[in-house]
Formats: sequence, C-alpha cells, structure tokens
Amino acid sequence: MATDVRSSQRTPAVSNNAKTPSLMDSTLDRYKCVRDLSTQIAEPLSPEDCAMQTMPDVSPTRWHLAHTTWFFETFLLKERPGYHPFNTSFERLFNSYYNSVGQPFPRHRRGHLSRPGLDETLQYRQHVDNLVSELIDSDTLSDAQLSVIELGLNHEQQHQELMLTDIKHVLASNPLQPTYIADGVAPVDATNAPPLQWNSSDETIVEVGHDGNGFAYDNESPRHRELIHPHKIASRCVTNREYLDFIDDGGYRQPEHWLSMGWDAVNQHAWDAPLYWISQDGNWQQFTLSGVRPLHLDEPVCHVSYFEADAFARWSGKRLPTEFEWEHAASGNAIGDVFCDKLMQSGSAIHPRVTGDSDFLGNVWEWTASQYMPYPGYRPVAGALGEYNGKFMCNQFVLRGGSCATSSDHIRLSYRNFFPPDARWQFSGIRLAQ
Repeated sequence: MATDVRSSQRTPAVSNNAKTPSLMDSTLDRYKCVRDLSTQIAEPLSPEDCAMQTMPDVSPTRWHLAHTTWFFETFLLKERPGYHPFNTSFERLFNSYYNSVGQPFPRHRRGHLSRPGLDETLQYRQHVDNLVSELIDSDTLSDAQLSVIELGLNHEQQHQELMLTDIKHVLASNPLQPTYIADGVAPVDATNAPPLQWNSSDETIVEVGHDGNGFAYDNESPRHRELIHPHKIASRCVTNREYLDFIDDGGYRQPEHWLSMGWDAVNQHAWDAPLYWISQDGNWQQFTLSGVRPLHLDEPVCHVSYFEADAFARWSGKRLPTEFEWEHAASGNAIGDVFCDKLMQSGSAIHPRVTGDSDFLGNVWEWTASQYMPYPGYRPVAGALGEYNGKFMCNQFVLRGGSCATSSDHIRLSYRNFFPPDARWQFSGIRLAQ
C-alpha cells in the first residue's frame, strides 16, 4: 500500500544601471523566491527521505540544499574581506566538481553522509541567506557580483529540477511506494493526443544559440549559423501508446534496433520498458510523484534513455532530430503550464501532460541526435566558474525543451541540457524526425 510522506564565455549580462534601487529590489525578491522554493520542495519529505541516495546519479535532497548554499558562500561571500565560513568542513563535503576550488567529496558517496543533519543544513542555508540578503540590500554589489548571484540562482533552479527527479527515484525505490504530494494526484484525463503531423523544412541556414537577451549559460554561445538540411519533424512527442507498440513488437528483444552500447545496457539492466512503468496483471501502471496511477496512453512517453529513444526511432523507420533542427522548429513556441512554479501553492501533480501540436517547451526534455559539443568559437569563463559546462563536453547527448519539473523562467529556446546516453531518471522523452 502506498504511504504518504507528508503527514559562459559570457557571464550573465547585467544592465548598466546595475546599482539602482529598483534592480537591487528585484534581485533580492528573486533571490528569496528561488531560495524559498528549494526548501518548499523538501518540505513534504522526512529527514530520512532527505538523506537517501539510491544510485550514483541521485544526490540526497539534503545535499542539494547544502550544495546550492555552498555555491553562494564560495563564489560570493568568501570573496568578501573578513568572512568566516559557517563550517570549514562544508567546503569539501558540498563541492560538486569544482576541482580548482578544492577536492570534492566523491559523488557516489553523498548518501554516506549522516552529518550534517537536515536541521543543521537548513541553519546553514539561513546563515548564508541572511548574509547574501544583507549584501544585496547594501547597494554595494559590483556588476560581477550581480552576475554571480544570477548564475547561482539559475544553478539552484537546475538543482530544484534534480531534487524532484532524485526524490522520485528515491520514493520509487521503496516497496511501500510512498507518494510525494498525495493531494496532487491528477486523474487520468480523457484528453487525446492529436494525430501526429510532419512539419517540413527546406534546406536553409539559420542562426542558433543565445541571442544575448537575458540570462544564458556559456554553452549556449556564441550565436552562430548552421546549415539545416531538408527534413521533417514531428508536431508532437511520441506517446505512451506509440511506445507500447514498440514494446509489444518485441523492441527490447531485437538487437537490430539498438546501438551496441545500448544493447549492452538493455541486457545489463534488464530493461523492458521505460523507468517507472509497472506491469500488473497485463495492465500498465506508472509510478509518479503523486503515487502509482494507470498509464495514460496519450501522454508523452517519459523516463527513457537516449539508447531507448534512438532504438524507438530506428524501429519506426525515423531518427532523432539534431539540436539545430529542434531549435529551428521550436522557434516562436510559447512555454506551456509548468507545474513546478505552482508546486506548493496548488499541490499540482508534477507529471507530463497530453500536449497539442507544436508544443516544444516545458513538458519533457527531448533527446536529440547531437553530441554535447562546444559551439564554434566557444571559450569557457576563466576561473572556477569556467568548470560549469565546458568540462562535460564528452560522451553526452543534448536534450532540449525543458520539462514539467523545470521552472518556467528557467526555460528558453537556446537551453542545452545534457546527459549520458543511458540516463533515464530525468523527465526525458522523444520527438522524431525524418
């Protein structure tokens, strides 16, 4: 029975009037809003939930809360004369991968840390938040420091999505099948996915990458031209119904559809369906953050790896789009309703929704055929912050579009997410091209 757990080459651009009171006020409001959401995400959990690490890719919720705080302490507060760290041991424990700052604690052992406890972690957050708020309110921040704050807030928004995906993996690993937000269980609605259409594109040269307006990570620049070959791209993502046809046809048992490493992963991990699918008495169910519910056949398939996305595309006689084809097709599309923004206010279920045509943003991350590589002319930021993106440009594939767990003000057309090809615990889905 389910139980309820509740009872850049470019740094972010900053305006020339960076020190005006109105901008300082908005910076403080945004800082508090983003930081508060992280603690709200953790609120339905028990201290024991917050300490769990169920696989190396998953970090304990408590670690996320501390690491995002470590970021502001390390790159903002420690630059101030006379600052004394909250706890010097945290300098290593909560460093993720910034080797130029110090030796990080091994990622796969984050769940071994019983101390600091959740209470002390929240005290750490409050300590740093008080000092950063005072600093913002003092009207003494330089443009560079404001850029660090903006980068830190976007960094925290990334971790908020990771918190939700990691919490889902932790709860799904428990045979009691506990729910994260029981009040948010959404009934399986009667909405049907629209018929799949193919949108054609002639050969063209397009500009891709960040256009310079607003925040972006350095891996989204420089904006540059790319040749788009003639192709067609699907008007919507692949649905559970369509993916079930692949399963029923023996797709997980036929090596001809799979890349060699993908076939090895299928056999090593005994994959036979997307992550969180549950077959019971011939019927498919799905574990969600709101508990186990029947599989909605018209929702986009979710929690599949690049290997599974590529195999499904080959089985379909199609392929995955390149990230540039995706960006060209998605241009001009609006962001849909993103549940994470209303997480605690409305108790909304954090789960992909049935989409209409040309719905590219804010539902599931979409695998592309593009290796995660630097754009022409890319140069990482100097110093420790330059380790943020560039060092991972190897053995990863690009995903585009944001997901139902991505905050709406964190999604943009040029956003490049990236994961290794066997990753399945993110809200990742499939859009086909041909």
